[in-house]
Amino acid sequence: MNRKSFLQSIALISGSAFISIKSNALGQLQRNGVLTGRVSSEGKGIANAVISDGFSTVKTDADGKYTISTNEKAQFVFLSTPAGYDFKVDGNIAKQYESLGARNEYNFTLKKLKKNDDNHRFIIWADPQVKNKKDVADMMATAVPDVQALVQEMGANTLVHGICVGDIVWDNLPLYEDYNVAVAQMGIPFFQALGNHDMDYRQGGDETSDKTFKQYFGPTYYSFNRGKAHYIVLDDVRYLGKEREYDGHISEEQLAWMEKDLAFVPKDNLVIINLHIPVHNAVKNKEDFYKILKKFTNVHVMSGHTHYNKNVIQNGVFEHNHGTVCGAWWTGPICADGTPRGYGVYEVKGTKLGWYYKSTGLPKKHQISLDIETLTNQKRIIANVWNYDPEWKVECFLDGKSVPIEKQIGFDPESVRLYLGDKLPLGRTFAEPSRTDHIFMAHCDPAVKNVKVVVTDRFGEKYEILKSS
Repeated sequence: MNRKSFLQSIALISGSAFISIKSNALGQLQRNGVLTGRVSSEGKGIANAVISDGFSTVKTDADGKYTISTNEKAQFVFLSTPAGYDFKVDGNIAKQYESLGARNEYNFTLKKLKKNDDNHRFIIWADPQVKNKKDVADMMATAVPDVQALVQEMGANTLVHGICVGDIVWDNLPLYEDYNVAVAQMGIPFFQALGNHDMDYRQGGDETSDKTFKQYFGPTYYSFNRGKAHYIVLDDVRYLGKEREYDGHISEEQLAWMEKDLAFVPKDNLVIINLHIPVHNAVKNKEDFYKILKKFTNVHVMSGHTHYNKNVIQNGVFEHNHGTVCGAWWTGPICADGTPRGYGVYEVKGTKLGWYYKSTGLPKKHQISLDIETLTNQKRIIANVWNYDPEWKVECFLDGKSVPIEKQIGFDPESVRLYLGDKLPLGRTFAEPSRTDHIFMAHCDPAVKNVKVVVTDRFGEKYEILKSS
C-alpha cells in the first residue's frame, strides 16, 4: 500500500469512527440524555410546572426553566398542564408532550385562561369501539351530535374537556383517523387512554403493543391539572404477546411514576384517575395502586371495558365503570345491562365532584327504565337504575300508594329481548345480556293500573318514570 492510499484509508476509518461516535451520542441523547427547557406564557416563565419523561418528574424554577435526566426507555417529555392554563391541542386532541429526538431542549408555551378554572366540567367516553366505516357513521350520527348539543347547552364560557377511557377503535387502528375527526367536530379538548382493542397485536410483548397508539396520541400515561383537580391517565392493559391475550395490570414503571407525580399534588385536591380496565375487580395489582392513593381522601377512578355501568367504592376510592358510547357494539340502543349507550358527565366545583349519566339522544331526566311483566296471578315491576350507588333512594308507587321495591341482581328485560340467543343481535350475535345489581323489583296485584318509580340521586336530583300497566 503506498502512502497516498494509506492516508486515504486512515481518513475513511477516522470519518467512519466519527460518524459512529456521533450517531451513538445522538442515540444516548434520545434515550438517556439531560434535557432542558422552559415553560412560559406570553414570554413569562411559569414556576412549579411539572415536567416528566414518564420515569422522573421535576418542577420548573422561578423562571419556568427545567432540567431533567431522561431514562433510556423514555420516548416523550411531557408537561402536566398546570391549573389556570389552556390545554395544548392539535385538532382538539390533547398534545401536551414532545417526542424525544436529537434535540436536548424542549420548550412548552401555554395560553393563560381568561377565567378561574376551579369550576369546570368534563365528559367520559368509554368504548366508542368502531370496527368499520358503518360503526363510524353511527358514531358520527348519534354520539358526536349529542356531545355537540350538550356542550352548546353548557354555554360558550364553560370550561369543558373530554377523556376517552379506551377501546377507541376495535382492532382496526387506521380508524383512529375517524375518531380524530369526531373529536375535532365535538369542539372540546380530548385526552385518550389505551384500551385492549387499541393495541398492535402479534408484534412482540406489552412493550411494543402501544406503538400505533403513541404515534397518534403520545404517551400512554401522563397527568394534567384544571383548578383543584389533578387528572391522571394510565395504561392498565398488559398485552401478553399472544393473539389478543391480555390482563388488567398497571406496570411497576407507571406506579413509580404515579407516586412521584402525586408528590406534587396537595393532599386535599380532587384526584381523577382514568384508565380502561376497571380496577376494583380486574386489575391484578390493584392493592399496589390503592396503596399509593392512601394519603388522598377524594379520589375517583374512571373506567370502561365492561359494556355495562357500575359504581363501586373500594379502599376509599370511588370508581365509575361507564356504560359505552357504542352500547352493545353498535347493535342496539342499550348496553348488555340495559344502560343506554351514552357517556358520563361530570362537574367540578373546587374539590367537589358531581355527575350524571347522559343517554345518547335522550334528555338528562332519562335515568330509569321500567318494565311491567304479567305473570300468572300477579304483575312484576322491574326498574333499572343504571347509575345507582348506595346514596340513591328508589321509591315505587302503585296507583299512588307507596310500596317497597327491592334491589336485586338480574337481567334487564329489554336487554334480554334485544340480545339473548345465538341469532341476536343481528350481525354481532356474540352480544348477550349481562346480570346487573342495579335492578329493582316489586310484585303487585293484576288490578293495579299505574306504576311510578321515583329515584333521588346522591345530589338530591329527582327523576321519575310513569307507566300504565
